Amino acid sequence: MSLAIPATSATPQQNWLEKLGAGHIILAVALVLYPLVASDFFLTQIGGYSLIFGMLGLSLMLLAGYGGMVSLAQITVAGIAAYAIAILGNNNSSILGLGWPWWLAVPFAVLAAALASALIGWISVRTEGIYTIMITLAIATATFYFAQQNYAIFNGHSGYAGIRAPVFWSVNWRDPRPFYYLCLGLAALSYAAVLYGSRSTFGMTLQAIRDNPRRMRALGYHVTAHKVFAWLLAGVIAGLAGVLLVWFNGRVSPGTIGVDAAIDVLIIAVIGGLRHPIGPFLGAVVVVLMQTFAIDIVGAERFNTLIGMVFLVIVFVSPDGILGLWGRIKPHLAQESLRPGP
Repeated sequence: MSLAIPATSATPQQNWLEKLGAGHIILAVALVLYPLVASDFFLTQIGGYSLIFGMLGLSLMLLAGYGGMVSLAQITVAGIAAYAIAILGNNNSSILGLGWPWWLAVPFAVLAAALASALIGWISVRTEGIYTIMITLAIATATFYFAQQNYAIFNGHSGYAGIRAPVFWSVNWRDPRPFYYLCLGLAALSYAAVLYGSRSTFGMTLQAIRDNPRRMRALGYHVTAHKVFAWLLAGVIAGLAGVLLVWFNGRVSPGTIGVDAAIDVLIIAVIGGLRHPIGPFLGAVVVVLMQTFAIDIVGAERFNTLIGMVFLVIVFVSPDGILGLWGRIKPHLAQESLRPGP
């Protein structure tokens, strides 16, 4: 009589294509081929700009979606990186402009943004909900007025102009197609990092802290350290977006980091949805399209009203944004596909 236990069937290993998923592959191919059919205007003003604001929304989604910390200071963090590029690199404002090469200025700018984000997080993690929003709003407002009133470092309300993307590998990254691919590469890298990180031990711990911080603290986890580290990671993404933003605009001023811009980032994240990293990019496309074309239809005076109405409609119909709408529609489409044909 044999006591051997029969071996259970091994779980089939997925290859890298199955791990990526059909949706990601189709989206990646579409985005890579987009320059073949798009004009320079749609490449930069729609494609590049949406990817930059999508990264800003992604940094907010990381904090709010996985950590339960809603921040209005993400554009401030991006602005710190943008000002660092203007000060450490070259500008035509005859103030500062230390002339550092891009490969030295960019890491310093992103590092400064990440450390500033961690500092903001360290200040705000002791609060929750509306108090976190108010503290980050206060920091964003204070930074705006500090930049506007400081001429020695930030050149006051004029800011810095004449900031250009570098030329290397015989490619002018300011040109529409290279700049679009630069934005796409950094956006894809940030998206993959957040998606992978959400499934890591740190990501699962952060989500557990979001759901029940007292229990996690009782289990021995350092809640504050996990939250501050999440702010640091979000600062890296916002810093990269700030570098792209100053190269896109060619300038940075207090208006870049104003309260209006801070609210725009929140609107982008909420419209797209905070449950998945793809949500902020969907929201960014919607808002950028409206900012670009709706102003010609309704006029500049009614433009903000239209943005507000669209925001209210989406939140009213689906509190989870566009992702929530897709979550409601998808089961019905699946049921339709299961029905027998005529």
